[in-house]
Amino acid sequence: MPRCPVCDAPVFLHATKTQPATLTAPFCSDRCKTIDLGRWLAESYSVPHVSRPEDEDDLEGLEGEAYPET
Repeated sequence: MPRCPVCDAPVFLHATKTQPATLTAPFCSDRCKTIDLGRWLAESYSVPHVSRPEDEDDLEGLEGEAYPET
C-alpha cells in the first residue's frame, strides 16, 4: 500500500469492500497536496543535475546565438 509523501499516512489507490479509494492520491488529503505544492513553489524540492562532458560539447555551437522570438 502506498503512503502519502508528506505525512506518511496510508493512501488507498483502489476501493475495497471496507475502504474507499483516496480521491487525492498520491496524497492522503487536500491539505498534504497543498503542502507539497507549496514546497515546490518555494523551491524546497529540486531535481539533481549532474554535468557530463558531453553536455558541454552540445553547448559549444550555441554561444552568442539569440533565441528566436515566437
